[in-house]
Amino acid sequence: MTRGDADSSRARVGPVAPVLELHGVRAGYGQIEVLHGVDLSVAAGEVLALFGPNGAGKTTTLGVCSGQIRPSAGSVRLMGTMVNGARPHALARAGVCLIPEGRGIFPNLTVRENLRMATYSGVAYARVEERAFEQFPRLAERRTQLAGTLSGGEQQMLAISRGLATDPALLLLDELSMGLAPMIVAELYERVGEMAAAGLSILIVEQFAQSVLGVADRAAVMLGGRVQQVGEPESIAAALGGAYLDGH
Repeated sequence: MTRGDADSSRARVGPVAPVLELHGVRAGYGQIEVLHGVDLSVAAGEVLALFGPNGAGKTTTLGVCSGQIRPSAGSVRLMGTMVNGARPHALARAGVCLIPEGRGIFPNLTVRENLRMATYSGVAYARVEERAFEQFPRLAERRTQLAGTLSGGEQQMLAISRGLATDPALLLLDELSMGLAPMIVAELYERVGEMAAAGLSILIVEQFAQSVLGVADRAAVMLGGRVQQVGEPESIAAALGGAYLDGH
């Protein structure tokens, strides 16, 4: 099928719903509202980078997307289906995978034991291990090492490998570059680019834009609990100037 044929086919079947869509979302913690009407969408196979300073509402947005925080208003749709109020485990089964800031590994378990924890969904352990070691050969060298003794970059590799074991439709990454050396950040984002090229939809929260500009299809800026601007990564970076481009 040629590109023209594919475009014609899409035109006949109509537009494809975004993998993730937030409309007018308000959410927070108790009586404290953090998100004040967030509109955001991630298309199929797209990498969307969400920038903003600390306290802007980026992590709260991921909490809403992953079911950890229930919105008080607005709608959250996953592949066209309203999922307001869905529990985290239900969204995980539906294809949402969150890699939180701080990596979320089991430090007292070995690399292999951490990977085995990803088989709860029924995926074969051999497949989990094969995929992890293929993407991150360094983990194969440390398969019997306690995860808590790995470097920060290796722990992030392990967290990503566990998350990808379930073949998610949507990957949520929170501050992937936090506390890591630029060389490790570049390696991690190279892998992220490969995942995106394979068709995975990805929403990346970053404080510093430079880390993710090379893999993002679009970028958004969040300030004060609202999305202020969405556009091409280069134009967003130019608008940000030096505010978020320092540090990585």
